[in-house]
Amino acid sequence: MDRILFGAAYYDEYMPEERLQTDVAMMKKAGINVVRIAESTWATCEPQEGVFDFSHVVRVLDAMEAAGISVIVGTPTYAVPPWLAKKYPDVLKTWDDAPNRYGPRQNMDITNPDYRRLAGRVIRRLLEVAAPRRCVIGFQLDNETKPYGTATPAVQARFAAYLREKFGGDLDALNRAFGFDYWSGRVGAWEDLPDVRGTVNGSFGAEFERFQRGLVTEFLCWQRAIVEEYRRPDQFITHNFDYDWRGYSCGIQPLVDQRAAAAAVTVAGCDIYHPSQDALTGLEIAFGGDVARSLKDGAGYLVLETQAQGFPSWTPYPGQLRLQAYSHIAAGAQCVEYWHWHSLHNACETYWKGVLSHDFGENAAYRELAAVGGELARVGGQLAGLQKHNEVALLVSNTALTALQWYGIEATSADWHGAGGTQYNDVVLWLYRALFACNVECDILWPDVPAETLARYKAVLVPALYAAPEDLLLRLDGYVRQGGVLLATFKTAFADENAKVWHDTQPHALTACLGVRYDQFAFPHNVGLTGEAACPDEGAEVFMELLAPTTAQTLARYDHPAWGGYAAITENRCGAGRAYYLGCMTGPKTLRAVLMRALAAAGVDLAEADAGVAVRRAAAPRGGTVRFYLNYSGEARRAVYRGAAGRDVHTGAAVAPGEAFRLAPWGLRVVAE
Repeated sequence: MDRILFGAAYYDEYMPEERLQTDVAMMKKAGINVVRIAESTWATCEPQEGVFDFSHVVRVLDAMEAAGISVIVGTPTYAVPPWLAKKYPDVLKTWDDAPNRYGPRQNMDITNPDYRRLAGRVIRRLLEVAAPRRCVIGFQLDNETKPYGTATPAVQARFAAYLREKFGGDLDALNRAFGFDYWSGRVGAWEDLPDVRGTVNGSFGAEFERFQRGLVTEFLCWQRAIVEEYRRPDQFITHNFDYDWRGYSCGIQPLVDQRAAAAAVTVAGCDIYHPSQDALTGLEIAFGGDVARSLKDGAGYLVLETQAQGFPSWTPYPGQLRLQAYSHIAAGAQCVEYWHWHSLHNACETYWKGVLSHDFGENAAYRELAAVGGELARVGGQLAGLQKHNEVALLVSNTALTALQWYGIEATSADWHGAGGTQYNDVVLWLYRALFACNVECDILWPDVPAETLARYKAVLVPALYAAPEDLLLRLDGYVRQGGVLLATFKTAFADENAKVWHDTQPHALTACLGVRYDQFAFPHNVGLTGEAACPDEGAEVFMELLAPTTAQTLARYDHPAWGGYAAITENRCGAGRAYYLGCMTGPKTLRAVLMRALAAAGVDLAEADAGVAVRRAAAPRGGTVRFYLNYSGEARRAVYRGAAGRDVHTGAAVAPGEAFRLAPWGLRVVAE
């Protein structure tokens, strides 16, 4: 793209009064150049089966085309209309013994034949209207798609067929892989495969969740095939992938294999919601951006939803909307789009406020976004097409995440399932937060990463890779032996891809690489840490493995009368590289000390590690580096420019190497070499 897309979701169908021309005028004044429409309006587009009304779509397309505003059209399939649920009740999902009921959105079985038939028809009718329009630049498939927990008899029959194919019809292989001999669960015939609902077999349950993630990939690819019949070569296909949710976007999405599902799109899209006010740190924006960018091997991505105002706890301080917009761009976003343009006057999301409040007038959020829109109209060409070339990668895994939901990190005798407490994403973000604080940017890798891709990185971080195929562990071992630096955490290399624990020395296949072994672990109670990497006021937290180094150097050991003979953190030379192992979770200062040691050994650029503000870098298409200085603080901060001679992107002022400057509270500066 030669510009940054800047816009909002727009729903003419929801308006309580005639607003279209007024809204378009306000959008133009605010520098908005794109809107997303239609993704949640099936019942409006098809009020009764086979009766279509696209008048809202057409009038919005007419208005946006006349105004020179681009449009992304969403397929309207993620919220089914009442008539569909009434006439085809089997479309609604089933899980456990819950009855089929209409009401919530995304409560359908995405594999149901009637749903597919009717969804395909409304998509085609919408595309017939929208695809030829000049203002339509792309299409969004569905909306934050998930499997929605569906476990209908038809879905379980598909699961049985999937297992039969996976194991080549070999029941003995199935029983071995899932440990079905336990509690008399051995399956003697394929037709005896039990109902997966309520299973206590983690391998069987985790495999069903992997299968469900595959249903999402298949569904999105099915929709893409339909869109491909209608779209022009200059129109993109995207999807708004989202993240784990803990009141805001937080960690990788448990229910979707986004790396696989990205095959359905030509450009990745995402929805990133994050804390604001005093809790704005930029971390969620950076992490979400790194995931989205890495889905298509570093290509730019679209932020299809983020908040303008959102919840009352997110109402932004002055300056924060500008800071947030540039934070997305600094991570590689080519589009910043708000959900949504106008606040709703009824229904579930009444108090999730958009750009405009309920009175539709100009407000502080609108005025600040208008200023941002004006800036991007002037300088967006310098920020379009930025590329990230990072030296560090973070490897994440849906397989490990799911396994650790079945066998929780903090599982106890009272809760042997262990679903509560510290989760996989907590460990992921523990490492990521340390990288972010050191201004070390990273790419995201998945278990299918080939050895040649691993070799591009000076350092690779591996959080809690509890369940993984042996070939991935061997690739990590080879990466270190060929000169890479690996930093892995507790709960790594413990079980295979079926969540079945390896029956040799732990950590399986990485004992030589890491130079440690262990056969016991515990929860730390009043356990300190001692050694060169330990910080005096921090100890072991959450979980601890009792490490016995074989060839590794001990960087920290447990400070405890019972556990003092065991290592907690180690460093090992293996081949031409080094491997670091964190046998427990630690406080941030200890983690930073180990991380900085590992990154320095890898030769990673740490010049900005103590910059005092967030510094993000990207390569401009025409050469040179663009640096973003982002102050996530209510206090003014000092920053130092460490690039070659450059210019301030907004003012054009020259910036000399080593020049110090002041960033206002929640302020920013962008400098291009």
